[in-house]
Amino acid sequence: MEQEGVTVKGSPHFNPDPDAETLYKAMKGIGTNEQAIIDVLTKRSNAQRQQIAKSFKAQFGKDLTETLQSELSGKFERLIVALMYPPYRYEAKELHDAMQGLGTKEGVIIEILASRTKNQLREIMKAYEEDYGSSLEEDIQADTSGYLERILVCLLQGSRDDVSGFVDPGQAVQDAQVRHPSTVFEEYEKIASKSIEDSIKSETHGSLEEAMLTVVKCTRNLHSYFAERLYYALKGAGTRDGTLIRNIVSRSEIDLNLIKCQFSKVYGETLGSMIAGDTSGDYKNALLNLVGSES
Repeated sequence: MEQEGVTVKGSPHFNPDPDAETLYKAMKGIGTNEQAIIDVLTKRSNAQRQQIAKSFKAQFGKDLTETLQSELSGKFERLIVALMYPPYRYEAKELHDAMQGLGTKEGVIIEILASRTKNQLREIMKAYEEDYGSSLEEDIQADTSGYLERILVCLLQGSRDDVSGFVDPGQAVQDAQVRHPSTVFEEYEKIASKSIEDSIKSETHGSLEEAMLTVVKCTRNLHSYFAERLYYALKGAGTRDGTLIRNIVSRSEIDLNLIKCQFSKVYGETLGSMIAGDTSGDYKNALLNLVGSES
C-alpha cells in the first residue's frame, strides 16, 4: 500500500559517484545543463540524493546544494534545493522560513502541523532544534497568539485528535478526546444539525478558521486535503509555488499517487495536466518528473 503511493522510487541500480560526476559536468564552465540535473535528481530517492551529495563533496570538494544554488535561479532553483533537504529538515526549514521576516505565514504552519503524524512531528521538532538552535514550540508560541496558538501547540504535541475536541468551544462534546475525531464530527452534526465545517465558518474567521478547517479535512481524508492544497496552488491567477513545491516534494515518497487519484476524482483533470498548463520550462519538467505518469 505504501509503495503504491510513492511517485519517486529512486534508481534500482544506484551508484552515487557517476551521478555526482554528471552533476559536476552539468554545472562546470559556462552555462548549465538543466536537463541533466533534472534527470539525476528527480529520478533518485531522497536517501540516494544524500549519498550523491556526499560523493560530490568527496570528489570535487564542494557542497552540492550550494553549487546548485549558485548555478540555478528562480522557481526551478527553489524546487531542486527542496529536493536536496533530508525530509524532516525540509519541513523544519519551511516552518522556520514561515516565521522569518515580516508577518508569519500561518498557512504553512497550519498545513504542516495538521497533516503530519505524531512521529513525523517529533522528527521535525528535533531537526528544527538541531538546525536553528531553538525550540519549534517556543518559536510558534512567540509568533502566534490566542486560540490559534493553542491549536498549533496542541497539534505540535501530536494530538490532532485532541484538537477536534475543541474545534467548537461552544459545543461540549466532552468525550472528543476519547473517541475517533470523525465520530465526534458526526455526533456534533446530529446535535447542531449543521456540518462541523459550517459551524467553524460561522463562528471563526482568518487563520483560526483555516486551522480548524484543516484539522477537520486532514482527519476526514488526508489525500483529499493535499489534493485541495495542490489544486488551489495551481488554480486562478498566479501559481502559489511555495505550496506546490512543498507538497509535491514532501509527499513524493509517501502518498503522492494516492493524492493524484483523489485530485482527478474531485477536480476532473489530472494533477500533471494542470501543472503542465500552469508552469513552464525546467521547472515544469522537474515537477512533472516528480509527479510521475498518470495512471
